[in-house]
Amino acid sequence: MEYDYKYANTAYNYYKDLGIKTTKYNILAPEQEQKTHPGNEYLMTPLPIFDNPNYKGSNKLKDKVAIITGADSGLGRSAAIYFVKEGAKVVIPYYNEHEDASFTEEYINSLGGECLLISGDLTKKEFSKEIVKKTLEKFGKIDILVNNAGVQFQQNELTNIKDEQFDYTMKVNIYGMFYLTKEVMPYLKRGSSIINLTSVTTFYGEPQLIDYVTSKGAIVGFTRSLARNLALKGIRVNAIAPGYFWTPIQPSCWEKEKIPSLGSDAAMARMAMPYELAPTFVYLASDDSSYVTGQVIHVNGGQVME
Repeated sequence: MEYDYKYANTAYNYYKDLGIKTTKYNILAPEQEQKTHPGNEYLMTPLPIFDNPNYKGSNKLKDKVAIITGADSGLGRSAAIYFVKEGAKVVIPYYNEHEDASFTEEYINSLGGECLLISGDLTKKEFSKEIVKKTLEKFGKIDILVNNAGVQFQQNELTNIKDEQFDYTMKVNIYGMFYLTKEVMPYLKRGSSIINLTSVTTFYGEPQLIDYVTSKGAIVGFTRSLARNLALKGIRVNAIAPGYFWTPIQPSCWEKEKIPSLGSDAAMARMAMPYELAPTFVYLASDDSSYVTGQVIHVNGGQVME
């Protein structure tokens, strides 16, 4: 692996100062692309900042067990690290990004946390059964489900979207969420939390991500309906709509020329780092949000103001 634990500290301090001082759009990342989906974090330049070393947990998730899909890297990795800082044990189902997943596990272990990695394909409902089975065998319960995993593919025209791409986008982003949530449901109890990842693109209609936006819009509907369905059982269901964050999904999706301008149309005129979203996951997973359900939390630097 090209980076070690100290990177989280030194990079955070640099980026924090940059974010405070920037008054016009700052190019965070140079042109780059990856051919695999949803991408590998260890290949990115610069490496994403997934941890704020100044964040101190206060046992908000003490003894909770959380499943976070796609937490081998990106926003999911940051959420997993913050959950561990708050006292939770985490289960990370991921596709095949083994190097990223191993690093995440090592980092969590360095914090004194517990982590279970499970590799597989979320488009297959048998994998959801495996996730639940292994989680219960390892930790005995499930308190939090974060449906974070997703894919996106840039296409300039609707006619360029092949049926196979449309099907795959829906299966990863929607079917996988449906399968796993359904499998987890019998084990959730009053006070449990489900957090789904939608996107800022749902609210302005990114023209080059038509199938992705369609899937993310469906997640909003799924979140709201399920929230009403489970409200009297004391199980909260919410969604987060991130703006442009520097995660592997960006270089694996966009043509390389677009990378430097990602986030430029946000009011804050910059792309964000994963650690800037992690506390929102903690809020929705903890009792701090005990009267919050069916909501979409926007974290987009002012790109869309709802």
